[in-house]
Amino acid sequence: MHTSIRLHVTTLVLPLMAVAMLTVGCSAFRQRITTEDPRTASTLTANFDQRDLLEMADKIAGDIINHPFPADSSNPIMASLGILNNTRTHLDVVALENTMTTLLMNTGRMQFVNTARRDSLLREQQYQLANATEATRVQIGKQLGARYMITGSIAELGGQTGKQVRASKQEDVYYQLTMEITDLETGLIVLRKQQDRLRRRSKPVFGW
Repeated sequence: MHTSIRLHVTTLVLPLMAVAMLTVGCSAFRQRITTEDPRTASTLTANFDQRDLLEMADKIAGDIINHPFPADSSNPIMASLGILNNTRTHLDVVALENTMTTLLMNTGRMQFVNTARRDSLLREQQYQLANATEATRVQIGKQLGARYMITGSIAELGGQTGKQVRASKQEDVYYQLTMEITDLETGLIVLRKQQDRLRRRSKPVFGW
């Protein structure tokens, strides 16, 4: 009799345990979505990411805001003529430019011409920002009625460790953002700022 009860209990318990393990196992592979602060979220790559974009935009905007523009340039009109991508990879330089100009506009101390008008003038002259000459950029800035022109470029350098006996392989990825502000009345560069970022990635020689 006792043997029969034990067999019956075992018959009931084993399927329940199997269902529980299956449920837990499925939850381990279930997609999880969390909301993170892009400025403090952990970095999973050595390449350019959202933290680089935000940090570089913050620092360059701060340098521009703190620059002593001439007294007659109260709320100066700026024309942003884009950031050139001189890297080997695709970078969203438009997002970088937009973030920077938004920060500057929100101070209430600078005015910006409409980028749609800028792009329209470039199309009229059969130019794109990537291949417009400096003279063309200055001409566009003046046609837009701006006093100052903001231009920039971002470059990338990378290097790997040589053939050495070590447990991991290291790779350095370096980005440099350079921004300039040109006075369109005098043709002089009134401000040039750079932001550098070096990130090191280590990969095991064996394994993942």
